[in-house]
Amino acid sequence: MSTISGALRPSPKRHNSGLTEGSFIDGALPYSLLESGKMEIREIILYERRRGDCYKLLSACFYLPQKILYLEEDLFQNLTMLLKSIRPEAAIFSVEMEKAIHKYSDESLAIEHAKLFVGPFELKAPPYGSIYLDQGRRVMGDSTLEVRKMFEEAGLSMDERFKELPDHISVELEFMYYLIHQEVEALENSEMDRALTFKETQETFLNRFLRPWVPLFCAKMKESTENEFYNALADCVLSFLNHSEDGNISDLIIGEKPLVRE
Repeated sequence: MSTISGALRPSPKRHNSGLTEGSFIDGALPYSLLESGKMEIREIILYERRRGDCYKLLSACFYLPQKILYLEEDLFQNLTMLLKSIRPEAAIFSVEMEKAIHKYSDESLAIEHAKLFVGPFELKAPPYGSIYLDQGRRVMGDSTLEVRKMFEEAGLSMDERFKELPDHISVELEFMYYLIHQEVEALENSEMDRALTFKETQETFLNRFLRPWVPLFCAKMKESTENEFYNALADCVLSFLNHSEDGNISDLIIGEKPLVRE
């Protein structure tokens, strides 16, 4: 059984998301192809790979800020390029995130992160789904156990070294990355039924867990801080998750013939 440890373990192989060496082509984006319903299998793979990478990068933004690492790894530039190709409206906010991160020291970012998500006193924006989904606004509620069950059904478990709960925002975003990675792997192997299963699991998890509470969480973030980075992060996540056209991918997968390798 694999484990979850802040990032999903074992880490899936890093894929080329098609954004390097001049391959990012304005005006010919997978997003527009999706709207037209005319995506080929290779385009579906590229679109889904980019979507998964967005979840991975957004997940990283909710851990203790590492400004130098973010900038060295071009996290925000990569996120913006990915979003431009699949969620152009969300890319506006990733650009704002990159601009804002330069305005704050590591210490001020860490203080704001603690105030919002960690404590030790009242959390201004609790990053746990059960706070918003379960009666009593408590952690480790019924919805947390349901999330953990979905992890187990996907062959995952929580790493004992990881101290956060299964329904922490970063873990749920990371789980989406894992599911999309598995879908892409199945598509690359022409395993359409398996790909559709992972796609359906994504939709279930999004609609049952992430989407019902993330808007409330993002609203808490924005009303609790004047920090421009975390305000932009809230807007970026909300804009990214608010779009439901991904369901069209399932229809495209169902209609696809197995990938013929050249």
